Amino acid sequence: MRSLVLLLWLLATSAMAASEITVKPNTLMRLSVASGSVQLDRLEVAERATLLVPAAVTALQIGELRMGHEARIGIAPAEQPLRLEIGRAEVAEDAWISARGSDGSYTRPATRGRDLQFKFQALTFASLTLDVRGGRGVPGYAGLDGAPGQPGGCTWGRAEAGHDGQDGSNGQPGADGGRVLLELAQDIEVERLQVLLNGGVGGVAGPGGKGGRGGAARGCLLYDVAGAADGQSGRSGQEGPAGRPGELRVIRF
Repeated sequence: MRSLVLLLWLLATSAMAASEITVKPNTLMRLSVASGSVQLDRLEVAERATLLVPAAVTALQIGELRMGHEARIGIAPAEQPLRLEIGRAEVAEDAWISARGSDGSYTRPATRGRDLQFKFQALTFASLTLDVRGGRGVPGYAGLDGAPGQPGGCTWGRAEAGHDGQDGSNGQPGADGGRVLLELAQDIEVERLQVLLNGGVGGVAGPGGKGGRGGAARGCLLYDVAGAADGQSGRSGQEGPAGRPGELRVIRF
């Protein structure tokens, strides 16, 4: 019986310790969870520290949140929205909660900003930015360079002109900004919150390929063979369009 009581006490102590997280100044920590819902009694992200929230988390409930100067909470992109319920928050200057979409690359498309649903029972802050901007679009492909022309020959005559370079392709559209739902107590000054909803900028245009060099001139015994003109460079593509901006909705209680 005594062993069972001791085991239960150890489990309770472990659960209590796990429900309080501190990210020390100037460090980075990843929230290590296996389920989609996380409940913390207290979370402190100290000065210039960063807490990373993985994509698998869909609900985060925090009794007390403290964020130091330039503290960051980075939320991984995901299709599912993330709901954050915070009992009491004290936030220092230049703090950010960011759920930006990822920039596109040649191996994966840009992703939209993650949808966030906040509920603050009490919030005291110097300055706080919520960022759900979309990711930058995939860059356009560069056009291939033109092949060089054959040089002139004493037995086959004139040189060959250089081949034209290919046109570059267009950049892909930027991803859309996310949606933010703010549920706030009446005394929280929502006007002082900065919420970034912009769609991602379009991917840069692919540059045109360079024109190939014309065949070189050649001096022969009986006559000279003139060189040929270089090929024309390809045209650059066009920058992709920006993604659509996200939405902000505020509910007072």
